[in-house]
Amino acid sequence: MMRIIPMKVLALLLLAPLLVACGGSDSGTIRVETAFYPFAYVAEQVGGADVEVDSLTSPGVEPHDLELRPKQVGAVQTADLVVYQRHFQAAVDDAVDQAGRKPGTTIDVAKLVDARDPHTWLDPATMVALTAAVRDRLVELDPDHAATYRANADKLTAALMTLDHDLRAGLAHCERDTIVTSHEAFGHLAKRYGLTQVPIAGVDPSAEPSPAQLASISRLVEKQHVTTIFTEELVSPAIADAIARETGAHTATLDPIEGLSDDTSDQTYLTLMRQNLEAIRKANACS
Repeated sequence: MMRIIPMKVLALLLLAPLLVACGGSDSGTIRVETAFYPFAYVAEQVGGADVEVDSLTSPGVEPHDLELRPKQVGAVQTADLVVYQRHFQAAVDDAVDQAGRKPGTTIDVAKLVDARDPHTWLDPATMVALTAAVRDRLVELDPDHAATYRANADKLTAALMTLDHDLRAGLAHCERDTIVTSHEAFGHLAKRYGLTQVPIAGVDPSAEPSPAQLASISRLVEKQHVTTIFTEELVSPAIADAIARETGAHTATLDPIEGLSDDTSDQTYLTLMRQNLEAIRKANACS
């Protein structure tokens, strides 16, 4: 069955070649276009100074809401490598589908892991797999810098494996294993480290829960003596705050690391994951 391309996307695709002709990089540097922050972080760490990395999602923008400008559609067409995750950002999927990219010039993170929910990067093992994939593609695209890419990837992999070890050890002995979160973003984290996620909203943080769902969450918070309702940097805390007031719980930030904000602009994936670890340890009375 033929897929109908939305008129807005079609217009962007038709304009893209004109914009590319006027822009683009002539430096000869490998250009990597990424969907949003966690993937940009890996590309930057592995590519180092030899790679130009851009993120389609600007800091402070909720990735679920992304709409591409014509210049960005052109960038998806002309980049040496595109790193994205299918079924997370429809606008990026459409741009990749219509770009006619050659095999080996895209990395779909959804193919690297068993995607329990779209937030695959909250499992460090996913980031290890992505690091290897980015390394291999960069080595193919730019063999002159292969040794640098491999060394950078080894360094990042070691840091990610240390993070995984610390998360496992830090969450091994807790009074509670339930985390109440703003939206359903922590399935991969919960699965890997033995937690039970209770989301206020679904995968899309803009979807408001029903009164019955809110009442059910409030009862669970009181029954299981949950001390903390977790909010996020890029999502309104209003509903989480309301549940906290009703149940006597506190609020704290648990970052899904979909992007950086003004408050986290000086942080990285690794530091934010460690902040998440400490937030959960405090909330769940881990020893």
